[in-house]
Parts: sequence; structure tokens; C-alpha cells
Amino acid sequence: VPDTNQPVPFSAPFAFVIEYECLHELRDDLEWKMIYVGSAESEECDQIMDSVLVGPVMAGSYRFTFEGNAPDAAKIPPDDLIGVTVVLLTCSYKGAEFIRIGYYVNVEYVDPELQENPPDVPVLDKLSRTILADH
Repeated sequence: VPDTNQPVPFSAPFAFVIEYECLHELRDDLEWKMIYVGSAESEECDQIMDSVLVGPVMAGSYRFTFEGNAPDAAKIPPDDLIGVTVVLLTCSYKGAEFIRIGYYVNVEYVDPELQENPPDVPVLDKLSRTILADH
């Protein structure tokens, strides 16, 4: 579940509340990753915002807040910086991914004037980010 404090500045960190139930003891760690898709055209623009190992995991219910840095705008093609993209949350066990959840993320200018007449070079401190999710 994404943080409900939105929109946020583009440079703000991400925060997701992760809740899951484990039915059997897992002796090895679960690896959670947060990935920002920088461009639909190339996985080379994807950025791992953070990753965390959790474990070993006993049977039971778990909840934690998974925080990750904001994406590095310099690694995103300028034409892909503004508009809709995706942030992915994945979980792997013993190297096998078994959870992949995607949230649409809209990046736009807050200022109506900049929305109508965007500059040729994006002005990062004027951009906001909203995770498009039903709560």
C-alpha cells in the first residue's frame, strides 16, 4: 500500500506499507526490491530504489514500511521524465521472484503555467509525483 501523503515532490523518497502472511517457516531470506521504471523503451533505465533482506521468516503475519530513495532524474530520458510510469515492488525467495506488484506513478508540474507550457529542459524542483492507487 503506498503512502497516502500525496502528491509529493519528485525528489521525495518512496514509502510503501508491506503486509504479508507466511504459512510455513522460511529458513532463507526474502528479498524485497523497489524498482522505478525510467523508460518503457529500455530496462537499462530502470532503477533499484532500495532492496532489503527479511528473514528467516517464521509462520505468521508481518508488516513493515519499505522506504526507498527518489529516482535519479539524470538516469531517466528527458522525454520519459514527465508523465505516467511505474514503480514495482518485487519479492524473491532463493532467487526466484514470486511477487511483482506495479503501481502507476504520474509525474507532472504542479504549476498550471508549467503544465500548459512545459520547459524544454525539465525543472525538477517544480515536479510532483503521485502514485495512482485505490486505497
